[in-house]
Amino acid sequence: MLIGHIKELVRHPVKSLRGESVEKSKIMEYGLYGDRSHAYIDETNHGKFLTITQFKEMVQYQARFIGEDSLDEYPKVEVMTPEGKVFNWQDEELIKEMENKSKRKISTKEYSPSLVPIGPIEVEHILLATDASLDYLEELWGGKEIDVRRFRPNLFISLIDKVPFSEEKWMGRRIKIGSEVEIQLVAHCERCMIITVNPDNAELDSSLLKTVVKERKSNFGVYASVIRTGEIQVGDEVLLLD
Repeated sequence: MLIGHIKELVRHPVKSLRGESVEKSKIMEYGLYGDRSHAYIDETNHGKFLTITQFKEMVQYQARFIGEDSLDEYPKVEVMTPEGKVFNWQDEELIKEMENKSKRKISTKEYSPSLVPIGPIEVEHILLATDASLDYLEELWGGKEIDVRRFRPNLFISLIDKVPFSEEKWMGRRIKIGSEVEIQLVAHCERCMIITVNPDNAELDSSLLKTVVKERKSNFGVYASVIRTGEIQVGDEVLLLD
């Protein structure tokens, strides 16, 4: 059954930095090609990943791949700072800037193009959200516009039947995207303080999280596992399989 189309594809070359919207992407066994394949490590916190939770200004740093996707090695990863300066993601000047702002000691970690473990990706391979659910959440939040980047989905789906949170009713079922890719919906995405951070200026507004906790039991969006790899692009049909 045709349920919608891919409205936006977003991958995050560096964990917790702003992602890049792409027209097409390979779907690997771990999710979108290169998604969270690079990460900053917080050496002051037992070598754990540095995330927006510890350093909210990370949302203002834009990461993107420069060059063609390759299974042998990743293209160059470029990071644009909030002030518009552009660096290689491992540039010493960039690292020093982030260390000064975050007051933490930072190192870097990179994974293979063929394998990114679940840890940096979050709970599962892919996170999806729908336009109908976002629109309804805006109503619940007093009619204020919500930037979907707050939720950091890989797949943002435009539904034909605009029923909010219908994706939660498809848990355990498979979805086909385009002619090749199949994913299976496996879990709710329980939200944390990250959604309170404005993607443009890093200002905090706890009322959004309070709304999601009260109205949606902290959940927004659905995690999915990759069943069949392939390539997808914006505009692809999304079908709910029997």
